[in-house]
Formats: sequence, C-alpha cells, structure tokens
Amino acid sequence: MVDQARPPMRLSGFTFLRDARRLGYPFEESIRSILPICDEFIVALGEGSDDTRERLLAMNEPRLRIIDTVWNESMRSRGFVYGQQKMIGHYCCNGQWAFYLEGDEVVHEKDLPAISAALDFYADDRNVEAFAFHYRHFFGSPQWQATGPGWYRTAVRIIRNDCRAYSPDGLFFAVCDDNNKRLRYPRAVVLDESIYHYGHVRPAHMMKKKLAAVGKYWNDDHEFDRYRIDARFLKPFTGTHPAVMQTWLEDHADNDFAPDKDHTPTRREKRLLLKMKLESALGLDLSRRHYRRVGNGAQFRGAGAS
Repeated sequence: MVDQARPPMRLSGFTFLRDARRLGYPFEESIRSILPICDEFIVALGEGSDDTRERLLAMNEPRLRIIDTVWNESMRSRGFVYGQQKMIGHYCCNGQWAFYLEGDEVVHEKDLPAISAALDFYADDRNVEAFAFHYRHFFGSPQWQATGPGWYRTAVRIIRNDCRAYSPDGLFFAVCDDNNKRLRYPRAVVLDESIYHYGHVRPAHMMKKKLAAVGKYWNDDHEFDRYRIDARFLKPFTGTHPAVMQTWLEDHADNDFAPDKDHTPTRREKRLLLKMKLESALGLDLSRRHYRRVGNGAQFRGAGAS
C-alpha cells in the first residue's frame, strides 16, 4: 500500500558491488559524490570476502539501502552477470529518475546543480527517457585521460524509472517497445556534465588482482602486467578532480605512470588510430553510443533552466 503522506522521490542512486574494497574501487567516494541530490541510494551487494559491507554501514547514511545478492557464477557470457546485478539494484529504486554509477565512477560537485536542474526541467517531457554524460577516462594515473574512439565518450547514467528498461551489461540500458517484443536504445539528452572514471588508475598490482577476479565473467583470462597504450590516445588532464576523491587519489592511485613513446601499436590500436584520423578529417565522433540523442545541454540551458 502506498503511503499517501510520503512525498514522492525524485532521484534514486544505485550501483552494484562485490569485494569492492579488496579490488580497489573508490566506491564510498562514488556514492558520496551524488548523495547530495539523491533521495535514496541502492547498493546491490554480492556476497564477498572483504569489508565492503562494513564500510558501507560505517557511512552511517540513512538514505543508503543494501540489497544482498548472489552472483550467477555460471554466467560467463560477455559480462552479463554485471547486467544482472545492475538490474537488481535498478529495480529496487523508487525515484522518478534512477542514477546509475559504477563503483569507480564519480561526479564532480560543481556539476550537481546542473544535473539536478535537468531532472526538474525534463520531468514531464516523456520524449526524454534518459540523460547521457560525457566521460573522463583516466588512464595509468589521474594525470592522464584516454580520449581515443575505442573509449566510450558518452554514456547514459540517468534513466526515467518508469521505462521498461533492461541492462544487457554494466555499461548501457535498453528499453522495451512493442509489447516487449523489441529492444531499443533510450532517447537521451546529452548533458554537458561529465562522469569521472577512475577504473584504470589503480596501481598495476591492484589492476592485475581485479582483472583476475572478474575475467571469468567474460570467459577471458585478462592477462595484465602494466598499463599499455599508444600515447596518441592520451592527453594530459588539466582540470580539477572531485573533492571527494582527493584522499583516495593520494593514497590509492598510481601517480607514477608516464606514456610509453616507444609503445608498438596493437592491431586494434592501428584500426583506432585510423578512426582518429577520419574523425579529425571529417569532424566526426566515431566512438560507440548506446542511446538516441534527442537534445543536449546547450538546448536545456538555452530554454531558460537555471
């Protein structure tokens, strides 16, 4: 029975975690980064072997709700177990909008007012099903950003919570149409704001441990000894990191990485370098998108949102 005295929730945050502390995720920082605009935050927490649960409880946050889950260890198809866990968290959300963050993704405090204003501005626009964000993929250390077309440059992270949405994996959403007989990408406004992604700044030994733990869900060994990338895909980061990340970056990130100018491109990198040349020549973005664009942040602000 619905409590008529309880005001409706506008925004639910959610994520899924398992052994997040042991594998080097800044999950506490990730959650805290959007809590100021959330009415609740759902964590689908898989049974693990570290103190992730204790760290969550120690946050002493009344808006935080832990949902205990069991991972499907037989699911080895392209990371779909991530999609399963993501959906568990998503389907426990009560807000009008649901804001998904992976355990190594963080939002800058300077961007929260604009995100909050967008939720209100498009609240009644049924053509807008989702919001996509630009991405800052830090690679090797917090001082370097990966920008090549092999990295997703934008992705949906907020979705309208009354969409019949499904998650094929941890990255993107699909929406059911035509009496559940067809899936499509959600219609999204691309905001000017960014997601700060810190998944590739762990020290090399922590990255090796993380990949060894999760590779089986892709049916892949994920061999790793150090960060390797063609330097042409990198650029220095000249902005500021979210305040909530400062201590974690000092204590847990690799700050000694430098691009290897003698790196020999792999076959995949050679294809991506060709894509980069085409992008530069034609003024295109050839990175993958999992949404249909129906607006952008400039339109939103130009309409008078504050």
